[in-house]
Amino acid sequence: MASAAYQFRPAPTEGVEKYRSLDQEHIGLCEPVSNSTFEEIVGSSDAINRVKDQILKVARSDATVLITGESGTGKELVARAIHRNSDRLRRPLSCMNCAATPRDLIASELFGHEKGAFTDANQRRAGRFELADHGTLFLDEIGDMPIEAQCALLRVLQEHELERVGGSRTIPVDVRIIAATNCDLSTAIDSGRFRLDLFYRLNVLPIHVPALRERPEDILPLAKYFIGRYAAKAGKRIRNIDKRSSEFLEVYPWPGNIRELQNVIERNVILCDTETLLIEEESLSSTPQSLCSPQPPRITREKERIETVLAECRGRISGPNGAATKLGIQRTTLESWIRKMRINKYQYQFAAE
Repeated sequence: MASAAYQFRPAPTEGVEKYRSLDQEHIGLCEPVSNSTFEEIVGSSDAINRVKDQILKVARSDATVLITGESGTGKELVARAIHRNSDRLRRPLSCMNCAATPRDLIASELFGHEKGAFTDANQRRAGRFELADHGTLFLDEIGDMPIEAQCALLRVLQEHELERVGGSRTIPVDVRIIAATNCDLSTAIDSGRFRLDLFYRLNVLPIHVPALRERPEDILPLAKYFIGRYAAKAGKRIRNIDKRSSEFLEVYPWPGNIRELQNVIERNVILCDTETLLIEEESLSSTPQSLCSPQPPRITREKERIETVLAECRGRISGPNGAATKLGIQRTTLESWIRKMRINKYQYQFAAE
């Protein structure tokens, strides 16, 4: 491969070698972490089952996979499940977060470098591609990769060979690429921040991970899973979850998705002194904005928003002019929220008449 693809070099970097209610619902306590096919991908909703089906279909292929979804939805878990179900299972899975890696070190991290290639390069170092040879390389937050590194990545994907930074020897590699992003790559492409040809190379087998609000049936199973994990870690015996707390969890929209649910459960398990976990509604509104200024409870605002849209749609739920479409959620999800929030959707139909 021509070395021209690797003319960009990391700038001198210090220490580069060091970078590396009474009504309660009984729950099963301390359930062991599953060693099944999908390990920590908890849930049985139609939305998450579709993702599991896709994982099994793409796993046996060596084609690249692009996983999309909001932050906190569990895209890395999907990547790990693909690797575990692939023929590369016994080979390495290397993970790299493109957003967390300094721009000047992207090339070195991916392709490695030779001794003396730049300041503080005191010895030869293999990159992620070499470490994942015959295995899988997971590139998280691929949308944040610098454009010059995208050029080099595209070349490796096409030619299946690389050169270390500062080197001239071509090294063949056999690596399956799984990439993930929470940003809109089409917008990044339009603005010139992401290469269209790289997008087509990555987007051979796309998988979209749904937001937690799109799979409300999975909220309580996930909550119980995290309760079991953190109760065991804290040495506590939590046997029940307060029923009203369960209702809060089910109707809250979870803007931070599973990561936010995990943090809420961990915090409340640490504070719990009884065998019944109680979650205050206020603890579900600890967004950065709510920490700075007082505001109504999040659930109340969501109920008001749904009622407003139902009034605009004259109580119609489905269809192109229905409330679910205007809210950007599935019909079954909206109907679940309406039941949980005790909203009378028929009043809006009568009002229209």
